[in-house]
Amino acid sequence: MEKFKNYIEKNKDRFLDELFELLKIPSISAVSENKSDIRSAANLIKEHLLKLGLNNCEICETKGHPIVYGEKIIDSNLPTVLVYGHYDVQPVDPIELWNKDPFEPYIKKTKIHPEGAIFARGSCDDKGQMFMHVKALEVMLKHDGIPCNVKFMIEGEEEVGSDNLEIFVKNNKEKLSNDIILVSDTGMISKNIPSITTGLRGLSYMELEITGPNRDLHSGHYGGTVANPINMLSKMIASLHDSNNRITIPGFYDKVLEVTEDERKETSLIPFNLEEFKDSIGINSEYGELGYSTIERQSIRPALDVNGVWGGYIDEGSKTVLPSKAFAKISMRLVPNQNWKEISSLFTKHIKNITPKGVTVKVREHHGGEPYVAPTDTIGFQAASNAYEDVFKLKPFATKDGGSIPIIALFEKELKSKTILMGFGLDSDAIHSPNEHYGVSNFLLGIETISKFYYQFSKLFKTNS
Repeated sequence: MEKFKNYIEKNKDRFLDELFELLKIPSISAVSENKSDIRSAANLIKEHLLKLGLNNCEICETKGHPIVYGEKIIDSNLPTVLVYGHYDVQPVDPIELWNKDPFEPYIKKTKIHPEGAIFARGSCDDKGQMFMHVKALEVMLKHDGIPCNVKFMIEGEEEVGSDNLEIFVKNNKEKLSNDIILVSDTGMISKNIPSITTGLRGLSYMELEITGPNRDLHSGHYGGTVANPINMLSKMIASLHDSNNRITIPGFYDKVLEVTEDERKETSLIPFNLEEFKDSIGINSEYGELGYSTIERQSIRPALDVNGVWGGYIDEGSKTVLPSKAFAKISMRLVPNQNWKEISSLFTKHIKNITPKGVTVKVREHHGGEPYVAPTDTIGFQAASNAYEDVFKLKPFATKDGGSIPIIALFEKELKSKTILMGFGLDSDAIHSPNEHYGVSNFLLGIETISKFYYQFSKLFKTNS
C-alpha cells in the first residue's frame, strides 16, 4: 500500500500543524485551573472526528472531565475496532527545566531523531500517539475506505486514574461493543526495532502526611527534643526497601506471579543495551532488586518509588524551622496477580505500623489499576505484527512495559475483548518529564502502521470466522 505512504508524506506538514494545535492546549487533568483547557481539547478532537464523517460524535459528560466518542459503522457483519486514547497530559513541573514553553510545540533535530522531534507536553503521551489514529482513519477514507467498523473513545482523565471512564464503560457496554481494542500509549524497543506491548504493570498511588508539633518550631529552641516530621518521614521511606532492594511491606510479594525460567530466557533475547540505557538518562550504574536484570526490573517485577517529598522551608535563603508537617507521594508498580486495592491496604497498614512515636500519619489513596497481560496467539496480535513488519521490514518483538494504563484490565473484564498495544514512543522521549518529545518519523510511521493494521485485522477476521 505505497499509496498510504505517499499520502502521508504529501500531507505531513498539515498533519503536524493539526497536531500542534492540539498540543498548544494545556489540558492538565491534575490541575483544577485547567478545566476549561480540558474542555477545549475535547471539543477539538470532536471537530476532527466530525470532519472525517464519523457518526454519533459527542462529548460525553462525566463527574470529572469529558469523554469524546464517535463511530463509523459501515456494516454490522464486519468486525469493529474500538480506539482508546487520552487527551489529558501530565503537569509540567519543574517548569524551569524546559528549554521552551511546554505548550508551544516546536521541532528540533536530536541525536536519535535527526529528522526532527516534536517537543511539547503530550507530544508522545498521548496526544501525538492518539492523533495517529485520527490521521490513519483519514488515510484509509481518502483511498479504499475503512475495511471494518471503528469507534473512538478518547478520555481526559488517564493521568489521574480514569475513575470516571470506568463508570462510563460499565454503563455503555453495548455502545462500546467491539471485536478488538486498539491503543497507542506505549513504546517500541528502539527507533528501528518495533515491538508490541503484551504486558503492563498495575499501579497503586498513595500520599503520606506526617504531623508532629502543632506549628512550625524554632529549630534552635526545639531541635533535638521534638520528632521532626521530615526526619521521621525519611526514616520511614528508607525502611521500605531492604539491603537487596526488595520491598519490605508484609504480604507485598505473596501473590506475585513469578515468571518461569523459559520466560526469563525469552525476555533476555529482547535487544537491550545496558550502556546505552545508562547513557540515555545520565547515570553511571543501574540499581534495583537483587537477582534480576534491568529489563526484568522494569517489566516483570514490582517496584516502589517516591514521586515527591516536601515540607519545611524550601524557598531561597535559610529559615531555621522545625516543620509541623512533611509529605510524600509514593507509587507502586504491580505485576500479575497483585490487586491494587489489596496492595494499597497493605501499604496503609504497614505505614501506620512503622510510624515513629512523636508524629502521626494520614495515608491517602489517590488511584490505581490492575496489571494487564495480552496473549500473542490472537488475530489481533498477528494483524499488528504483520502491519509492523510491513512498515519496518522487521518482525516486532513481544515485550512487557513497566508503565501502567489503569483502564486496560477493566476493558477486558467489562467489554470481554482483548487490547492490542501498538506504541511508537521511545524510552528517550522523556514522557512525564521536562522536554517531552516525539519523533516526527515515529508519528508518520505510526499512522502508516495503524492504517495497515485495519486491513490485516479485517482479512484475518474474515479468514477465521
